[in-house]
Amino acid sequence: MRVSIKLKFSVFLAALLILTVVVLSSLVLRGIERNQQSQIEGILSQQTRLVNLNVRQSYYTESVHLDQDVFLQRNGRRLAQELANSTGLPIALYNMTGQQVGASFASGESELVQETLDYALQNKIAYHEQGDTLLYAAPLDGPDGQMGAVWIQYPVQSYHEFYTRILQLFTWAGITVVALSFMLGYLFYNRFAVAITRLKKSADSIREGNYITESPLKRKDELGELGQGIYYMSTSIQQNITAMIAEQQKLQLAIEKLQALEQQQKQYIGNISHEFKTPLTSIKAYVELLDMYKDDPQLLEDATSNIGKETERLYEMVEKVLHLSALEKYDFENQAVDVEVSALLEDACGRMRGKAEKFALNMELDLEPAVIRSDRESLMHIFINMLDNAIKYNVPDGVIRVKSELRMQERQAIIRIYNSGTPIPAEAQEKIFEPFYTVNKDRARKTGGTGLGLSLVKQFVEKQGGTITLLSGDPEDGEGVTFQLMFPLADSSLQVRNKSE
Repeated sequence: MRVSIKLKFSVFLAALLILTVVVLSSLVLRGIERNQQSQIEGILSQQTRLVNLNVRQSYYTESVHLDQDVFLQRNGRRLAQELANSTGLPIALYNMTGQQVGASFASGESELVQETLDYALQNKIAYHEQGDTLLYAAPLDGPDGQMGAVWIQYPVQSYHEFYTRILQLFTWAGITVVALSFMLGYLFYNRFAVAITRLKKSADSIREGNYITESPLKRKDELGELGQGIYYMSTSIQQNITAMIAEQQKLQLAIEKLQALEQQQKQYIGNISHEFKTPLTSIKAYVELLDMYKDDPQLLEDATSNIGKETERLYEMVEKVLHLSALEKYDFENQAVDVEVSALLEDACGRMRGKAEKFALNMELDLEPAVIRSDRESLMHIFINMLDNAIKYNVPDGVIRVKSELRMQERQAIIRIYNSGTPIPAEAQEKIFEPFYTVNKDRARKTGGTGLGLSLVKQFVEKQGGTITLLSGDPEDGEGVTFQLMFPLADSSLQVRNKSE
């Protein structure tokens, strides 16, 4: 059975008070008892001296000096009555043989009375209580030594009543004090019990993961210090748990990234294996055909042409794979210089214009001067790849639009390269920059696409601090495919612009 701490403390306090009251009461009552005994003994001793004085005085006033025993036999009754009248106490006189020679009261003989009297006849004082009366026996002295014993009955009822009243007073006072102290102690300890309960609730709350935001107790004692300690402990645990959760999330994110990288690696290996296998299969097929039909001039011409194309495709693929791998593994130092974007775009378009005309494509330029801080060769590689991609995946008699503009507010140069080819489906737009990904495998075979161009471009763009995104068509025509490149402007471009303004 569970007993509350406030009840335990209250019961302990009550028991301590009861013990204190009992001990103090016992000591006080014993002191009263001894005081009464001492008082009675003093009174009876004084009365005994008066009796002895009166008896001796009476003996000396006799005309004829008699023997002490004879004197008592003759005058005992008178003396007992006179002494009783003078002291106000019942008195009896006995000679040395224990015979009563006079008494002011009717005394009863008993074994206890006789034993007490024997002590007095031996020149000793003895007494005992019988009910509310104290029976007192003392030696009776004469001129020639002890002549007998005096027996005095002393009423002690008033002493008993006083002792009883004091005992009752202590009893009721003790009960009242204990009861009142128990109630006050219960209320006092209840404050401590409430404080301890609040501390326990705070500890349970912390154990359940509900951390406290302030100290559960506002006290300037040990319990207050304990509450403050629990608050500090809760804060520390919360911080540690938060840090641990954050580390766990980071670890989980790292694991997910590793798993994604592993998956990408497997996919990359599978894609490159498949991409290499296709031209090799074609080359192998033509080699076998040439071995079978060595004298067929048409086959020899076709084989030479196709093997050359597939070899060129393999060479381009290997070069791009090596370039892509180098970009991913090594952080090459860029030869960053201020590059005028419009001039570099005109140069790139001039290089690719012949190939565009070969496919009957019209190239339109709308360029605004802008200077960016970049590696010139990397930037040229980006533009050539983007233009080559726009030519490969365009339609006959299509158009390529290259537009650049300056956004001073955003401090960026914006370049858009549009081709009027078939729009890229929405489900493929997120994967378009992945290595070896092509929207249409058959079309990629016809154009010689490997699915590495855009991945390389993305790597180059990010190395220059820019971004590349795929827009849905051209903002003007709403058809085809538009890629947007954004590069931060160089400080020199900003200064020139500010001066012009």
